[in-house]
Amino acid sequence: ALRALAAELGVAVKIAVVTGDDVLPLVADLRRAEPPVRELQSGTPLPAKVVTANAYLGALPIKAALDAGAQIVVTGRCVDSAVTLGILMHEFGWSAGDFDRLAGGSLAGHIIECGCQATGGLHTDWRAVPDWPHIGYPIVECAADGSFSVTKPAGSGGLVAPQTVAEQMLYEIGDPERYLLPDVVCDFSRVRIEPAGEQRVRVHGARGHAPGASYKVSATYVDGFKTSAQLTIVGFEAVDKARRTGEAIVARVGELLAARGMAPFSATHIEVLGSESPYGPHAHPAAAQMREAVLRLSARHPEKAALELLAREVAPAGTSWAPGTTGAGGRASVSPLIRQYAFLLDKARVQPAVTLDGRTVALQGAAASAAHPGAAAPVAHPGAAAAVQSARTDEAPAAAAPAVEAAGATIEVPLLRLAWARSGDKGDTSNIGVIARRAEWWPLLREQLTEGRVAAWLAHLVEGPVTRYEVPGIHAFNFVCEQALGGGGMSSLRNDALGKGMGQLLLALPVRVPASWRDRLAASPEEISHV
Repeated sequence: ALRALAAELGVAVKIAVVTGDDVLPLVADLRRAEPPVRELQSGTPLPAKVVTANAYLGALPIKAALDAGAQIVVTGRCVDSAVTLGILMHEFGWSAGDFDRLAGGSLAGHIIECGCQATGGLHTDWRAVPDWPHIGYPIVECAADGSFSVTKPAGSGGLVAPQTVAEQMLYEIGDPERYLLPDVVCDFSRVRIEPAGEQRVRVHGARGHAPGASYKVSATYVDGFKTSAQLTIVGFEAVDKARRTGEAIVARVGELLAARGMAPFSATHIEVLGSESPYGPHAHPAAAQMREAVLRLSARHPEKAALELLAREVAPAGTSWAPGTTGAGGRASVSPLIRQYAFLLDKARVQPAVTLDGRTVALQGAAASAAHPGAAAPVAHPGAAAAVQSARTDEAPAAAAPAVEAAGATIEVPLLRLAWARSGDKGDTSNIGVIARRAEWWPLLREQLTEGRVAAWLAHLVEGPVTRYEVPGIHAFNFVCEQALGGGGMSSLRNDALGKGMGQLLLALPVRVPASWRDRLAASPEEISHV
């Protein structure tokens, strides 16, 4: 298609294609592998029928294509940051062993891989981000040593500041000291993000180590069907009416399924949007008295016909039960329930390939990074001994905030007033990056934002362990919450299947601070709304 378009425009352009990420043909052999293949999060074996299986390739094939003269590179599945790193490796002549530079280049790619999220998109202090309709996309200006500056087009909307870039750095990562990529294991724990002029920040300090001998593979398989339907309820007690409506639909269809000899639902999930349902026990009492609510009803079932029956039974609620029922928006559709299955695959089993205008491009250094048979021990960089270690503690969950070890009176405020936060997902795991608004507040947050307390605050959503990692370079923490998204992604029945709201939930956590800090804290939402 690109060649046809170029010919139509009369433009001569060299187009390269990277393939080799499709490992579906290997699945049959992998079923007999020893040790057996196991899913990365659940530990389950390969499903009976895999629909797709793609390895996340790295930057080396892209670099090879550019080195061969390509002007456009079309690639299959690769890690997002590899698109940027491949360009930088080509431009600066970085080798596969320049791990610190590769880590810096990977971080540059990570910062710009999600659209405007580094220029004020999704920023905690959203009111401070101007001109949303014309928000600018991020630009990284990279140096040969792996450091870079982040900015945006002149005259565009948005905001480039240390806090917007810091939020994006922590987005969808795990251990910041060991962020695993095909080309390098990145250590972002000591990265510094500093102002460098108007709408510009400088980022430096990423460290890198040798990558492991495996690619991550994302496979998918079908596990029945799913559907989601919505109804709007208006009037007094709208929240209670919406919940009762959802329960009635589930009960009625359950009886119809039994009468037809069909299996019960595999799972159902009722949410009342507008009632702060994601907050669980922390919802504001006033939310239960809202006079407009949206019922969201989701279900899974092995048979499509069962969910088609459910979809048909939603609209009759408009004439059968709660007054003020409206806004059905048409019959809900039923779709296959696609689950992700992630596993590791030896790089030696994957054969990346590059073609440029029909000819094969040689991949030097084994583009699979097989020259590095395992993740090497961390390089002893100067100052590394002083780094705060990322570790999980075994403390018991505690719902109450620890006492502040400071003389004088204290006050309780939401975490929002002391920190910025951003959350994301990896499968059924959600991570929440929390950045202290002031470096001097980091020790207090370190004391109060314990794994146990965060786990207790999110216990209505998170079924697995919560691990806290420390990021002292930007006075931040990264909380990794396992089994947090109801299966995550396409398989979850939740409205927030991607964990986008998890950071907002954590920002409501009460934190106790010295009363003398009152005038230095960020304004509360209530104060802002009355300005």
